[in-house]
Amino acid sequence: MDKFDLNSLTKEQIELASKCKTPEELIELAKKAGVELTIEQAEAYLNELQDTELDETSLDKVAGGCNLRGQTKWSHAS
Repeated sequence: MDKFDLNSLTKEQIELASKCKTPEELIELAKKAGVELTIEQAEAYLNELQDTELDETSLDKVAGGCNLRGQTKWSHAS
């Protein structure tokens, strides 16, 4: 089996990996692709995925779509 290299993942592989809920699921997915992952690597990768995924509200805030009151810049006061 190949050694795990995060930089060699395709977009499709990242999407599949992001659907894994547990390190064990990720390890099994990697095995099917011929890649050997340790539990520590799987845990670290899942943590990294969680750190980079934003929900829609957080994404709006990062993109400058909300003011301090949480209203989107497109909201109009009545």
